Amino acid sequence: MFVHNKRLQYTVRVAQPNPGLANLMLEQFGGPQGELAAAMRYFTQGVTEEDPGRKDLLIDIATEELSHLEVIGSIIAMLNKGARGELAEGIDKEAEMYRSLTGAGNDSHVTQVLYGGGTPLINSAGIPWTAAYVDTIGEPTADLRSNIAAEARAKIVYERLINVTDDPGIQDALKFLMTREIAHQKSFEKALHSLQPNFPQGKLAPVPEFESVYFNMSQGQGDTRGPWNEGPEWEYIESPEPAVDGGDGMATVNLSEKEMKATTMMVKRTASNPSLDPITGADLGSGMAVQKKK
Repeated sequence: MFVHNKRLQYTVRVAQPNPGLANLMLEQFGGPQGELAAAMRYFTQGVTEEDPGRKDLLIDIATEELSHLEVIGSIIAMLNKGARGELAEGIDKEAEMYRSLTGAGNDSHVTQVLYGGGTPLINSAGIPWTAAYVDTIGEPTADLRSNIAAEARAKIVYERLINVTDDPGIQDALKFLMTREIAHQKSFEKALHSLQPNFPQGKLAPVPEFESVYFNMSQGQGDTRGPWNEGPEWEYIESPEPAVDGGDGMATVNLSEKEMKATTMMVKRTASNPSLDPITGADLGSGMAVQKKK
């Protein structure tokens, strides 16, 4: 059961309307790193989680992300408030209205005209929110790592949004939201490492002969050695020859007599003739057809 408190988790103070800035803020409302995506990611994980501790953590953070969606949505609404009323009531003359819409920048005229200066579930480029942003796979050791990365990405987006506004009230609210991303990362890290073992992910063990091998697949200037490919835990292989499994590197399949017959007929029917040099549309267009005839 969800119960809504009419007061925001963090007070929103916007100095003055700014539709262009509102459009940028949509990134954290309906974007891939935004608050709705985070809430849906953690909620869908939480409702199926069997571990009571992780379930509580995921539902708590999912609910908080919904409160953050309300905060960022309120910022967007306040930034659009003046323009929304003017657009709805037709206060300005045509030319003045057009200049005010297009002058806001960041394609904000699109969100104002199409959505009435509201808070649509789109990102700053106008792309609608999609459940494809939710990358839950149903394995806690993988999902918690994804959650950590998602919080890190959201933190960086908030940093960038803070850098594009001088409004102290907006900066203050965004810094709160950014800081909560850090707090969530810490909680998810603790939850991940309280699950032992948590690496490698899943249940199946890796194939031992390939688990700690580094293949140097791009030789030349820039080759670099470091803890990611050298040391006692790594076997470093320069210019690996195919196939590393000891086979011939070719793909094969056993076909039935019927399948083999049909495949042979198809290969014969679709075979190329390398001795032909036909005149093509490209030849005709470039004048090469005349030279070929000669």
